[in-house]
Amino acid sequence: MIALVQRVNYAKVLIEDQLYSGIDKGMLALIGIEKKDTNTTADKLLNKILAYRVFVDIEGKMNLSLTDVGGGLMLVSQFTLAATTDKGLRPGFSSAMPPQDAKVLFEYLVSSAKEKYAIVGSGQFAANMRIALENDGPATFSLRA
Repeated sequence: MIALVQRVNYAKVLIEDQLYSGIDKGMLALIGIEKKDTNTTADKLLNKILAYRVFVDIEGKMNLSLTDVGGGLMLVSQFTLAATTDKGLRPGFSSAMPPQDAKVLFEYLVSSAKEKYAIVGSGQFAANMRIALENDGPATFSLRA
């Protein structure tokens, strides 16, 4: 499971020009799900996201986690993160989990996040979404579980 995590001042998901979900200052995590991923993988990645220290402390160092600062968490599925890009000029998706299974695992991730953390928003699996955000830094990290 892959997460492309961005520290944001805000993030919102729009579906058919309607606000679906939004957070203020916090973290946007685009989630790529691969065939080998399980609930255990999702739990491990979620714990890493919540504890990852990307927010600055009083001394200006990245020393604080999302839970330390009480920011929002936005989870959005993005199957293109599971693409194979090492050959040719077109991405391959053979390593991505089939959509029906990935949906179940993504919904598990969102549900687990809401149980562990107070401020959680999400995208809608397989929807055509527009994501609006203001990257803070910019600070973007690729995490794997």
